[in-house]
Amino acid sequence: MTTMTLTHAPVETNGFFARVTETVRSWLVRMDTRAQLERLTDRELRDIGLTRADIDAVVNHRA
Repeated sequence: MTTMTLTHAPVETNGFFARVTETVRSWLVRMDTRAQLERLTDRELRDIGLTRADIDAVVNHRA
């Protein structure tokens, strides 16, 4: 009978899962921020110095 031994290169799953988790968390925060800003009236947006056109930039940290 022949025995086969498989060796695996070490897999850095901790770093991978940490990156995936952080990416998902960041996306959820951005979507929540977008939803909150879109619920504001034009007057409320103006009070905080924004317009509807600014929402994308704020959500994507480009403002």
